[in-house]
Amino acid sequence: MKDQSTFGLIYSKVCLIPRGRVATYGQIAALAGNPRWSRVVGYALHVNPRPGEIPCHRVVDRNGRVSPAFAFGGENMQIKLLENEGVEVNEGHVDLNKFRWEP
Repeated sequence: MKDQSTFGLIYSKVCLIPRGRVATYGQIAALAGNPRWSRVVGYALHVNPRPGEIPCHRVVDRNGRVSPAFAFGGENMQIKLLENEGVEVNEGHVDLNKFRWEP
């Protein structure tokens, strides 16, 4: 597994995702310097040390699907957090054409 500085880099990239937008694990991995780190991104978000501050709910899979195991309250909590920001979630999916963040 990657060291804490890698997680810090991942968290800094996740914090860039604006309210009302989402990014994929792969996008965050690429922004952090290695497009092959998608799973590392997932693990880092699962152990997010500051859930109210690091908006891990804004990260979805490459198909726009929310996580069924969202670390801070399950899938429904991720959907609720996204919808509170104006992101539409239909049957557990976000329309990436409409809501994907393009840095």
